[in-house]
Amino acid sequence: MLAALAAASATLAAAPALPPRYLTGRSVEGRRIVAVRRGRADAPIRLLVSGSTHGTEPAGHAIVARLRKMTPPDGVQVWTVRSFNPDGAARGTRQNARGVDLNRNFPYRWRAAGRPWDTYYPGPSPASEPETRAEMRLIRRLEPQLTIHFHQALQLVDLTSGADSELVRYYARRTGLPARRLPYYRGTVTSWQNRGLDEGSAFVVELSAGALTPRRVQRHAYAALGTASFLLAHGERGSARPAARAPGAAAKPRIVWSPIPFGADRLRQMRAYARRHYGLDRARLRDPKVIVEHFTATSTYGPAYNTFAANSPDVEFGERPGVCAHFIVDRDGTIHQLVRLKWMCRHTVGLNHVAFGIEHVGTSDDDVMGRRRELAASLRLTRWLQDRYGVRDRDVIGHAESLSSRYHRERVARIRNRTHGDMAPATMRRYRRML
Repeated sequence: MLAALAAASATLAAAPALPPRYLTGRSVEGRRIVAVRRGRADAPIRLLVSGSTHGTEPAGHAIVARLRKMTPPDGVQVWTVRSFNPDGAARGTRQNARGVDLNRNFPYRWRAAGRPWDTYYPGPSPASEPETRAEMRLIRRLEPQLTIHFHQALQLVDLTSGADSELVRYYARRTGLPARRLPYYRGTVTSWQNRGLDEGSAFVVELSAGALTPRRVQRHAYAALGTASFLLAHGERGSARPAARAPGAAAKPRIVWSPIPFGADRLRQMRAYARRHYGLDRARLRDPKVIVEHFTATSTYGPAYNTFAANSPDVEFGERPGVCAHFIVDRDGTIHQLVRLKWMCRHTVGLNHVAFGIEHVGTSDDDVMGRRRELAASLRLTRWLQDRYGVRDRDVIGHAESLSSRYHRERVARIRNRTHGDMAPATMRRYRRML
């Protein structure tokens, strides 16, 4: 059953099929901007690689050429674009043919400045350039879970704001480049992808100056494919080995990736739900502040998983998306992750926009608290999430405490005071002492 549901998830998540050579647009001077696919069109992980955005930074073109000759791993489709600035590549200019720095022209935190041919001239208006619109069109159609943009010549992998830092660090380890954080520039494609959209993780790789040796080209090509495979195998924030952490920080517990269908339809429903209930036009869970503990009211894992996977209209309010949680902790202590941590999940009225949901297999508070393995796993998971996202002990709450949370927010008056009785205040006082 789980395998069938996971397969359904991959099918739902897939973007509309594109031909293996997709003309996404043309440059100011009419040059073609073409995306080329390698791998099966139904592969669940979509990797997009951009060889260059600035015409004076062409080293990534060789990596794109290498990827176009390689067979991707099973489950991964690779889309490559040699350059999103073919006019600049032909002219040898950073800017496009109208003197615009395309990586300052995207419609997220865009701000007017300077004049044409200034180094960072952002254009007369956001997305004013045909190359920018071509890239936006491709990303919206493809919905890649992972995007790598090659630049030069700082020799690092950028810990790009909004991207999954573990994916960035994994790529950095594979290539031997340091992972460092660049300034948060305005109007960049990565800020538009990671903050302005609900599509995957996008980050920048700064190559060395000049042309790459064949060995370095191969290393980056294999790193790109390896990072996509890593994402496929581990899901959100999976780790092949323990990440470095601050002294005293909680170790990541073992988590089994057990995804429920959470594709394009469910994301649209989640975004619409967030608009209705929170006034937020997004499905992404940004800056989480709360962890809500629940119990499943079932004696086994399967029925709870099936309920969350079904995406049926909920029985209380009759709206979609259906109820779900980010995690289910089973009675034997197995931690199942159902939803990527970047998405809102509908588990608690008034808090879904700021909260992770953890379900525990059990029929009562005492049932959960009395099972040693389940409770120990729950505490490890909660503590790890707290350390990772800076959630305070007082903001680890039971579902029954939701109305008293300082972050509670609900625009729909008829359900504003709705809550449930699971994981009551007395239970949670004991739980928080254990943390």
